[in-house]
Amino acid sequence: MSVLAKEIKPKKCKAPGCGQRFKPSMTTQKVCSIACALAVSKDSKVQKVAARAITTQARQDLQARREKLKTKGEHLREAQQAFNAYIRERDRLAGYACISSGRPLDWNGNAVDAGHYRSTGAAPHLRFDENNCHAQSKHDNRYLSGNVADYRIGLINRIGLEAVEALERDQSARRYTIEDLQAIKSLYRQKLKDLRRAAA
Repeated sequence: MSVLAKEIKPKKCKAPGCGQRFKPSMTTQKVCSIACALAVSKDSKVQKVAARAITTQARQDLQARREKLKTKGEHLREAQQAFNAYIRERDRLAGYACISSGRPLDWNGNAVDAGHYRSTGAAPHLRFDENNCHAQSKHDNRYLSGNVADYRIGLINRIGLEAVEALERDQSARRYTIEDLQAIKSLYRQKLKDLRRAAA
């Protein structure tokens, strides 16, 4: 019987700390997996290739596990971040000044918020309403509590009195599920990409 015709017997993995028994696909195979090959390899090129293969899959697995463990509050924060980033970029590309003070905004630093006319605390159902949120200086948004009186004037100039009054009347209750929040996050990330692509 030739060597090729012989069945390869199971071996014990040579990687430190493994020792698992496995059935090799060839007689020279000494380890059971890519991870173990990486552990025993002295060749930096082999290590890099193996590490890339492992890290890509591991990263995807870790990301999927993290996504499952997120609370509704975490999904809400991520959706709000995506929405706010879109609002800031929309208003930056339009060349808008601060909605409340009318002063030019400093887009170079971290001085611009996506400020809500009706706050997310008072009107959580309007947190993702694009008419209710506009680029605003951090000073007006955070230190002047939104500077609501001047915000209203700026908002009327921008979207019209009828739209502002519609926002003020809106008392509809909206409940966001985790699936809703994931969809909102995806939508506004895509809208942000589309804005940037169109502006490039």
